[in-house]
Amino acid sequence: MPPTILRKNGYRFFFFSREDPRMHVHVMFNKGEAKFWLQPQIELAMNYGFPIKEIKEIEDLIEEPYDEFVNTWHKHFTS
Repeated sequence: MPPTILRKNGYRFFFFSREDPRMHVHVMFNKGEAKFWLQPQIELAMNYGFPIKEIKEIEDLIEEPYDEFVNTWHKHFTS
């Protein structure tokens, strides 16, 4: 199972090992899954089942611990 970085408001944020070299995070909830690029800025890469309004809410959840996502990415993929 991919490592979970954060659980917040029912969402699970995680990375897949060696899936894509560009920094990103996946988010899953019971009704959908999405992938967001983290650099050069937070941007939706893929969306399976989340309404647009909810995508914005998820982006806001990524912004709060953004540095944690970036630091965890570097630790995970350089070890």
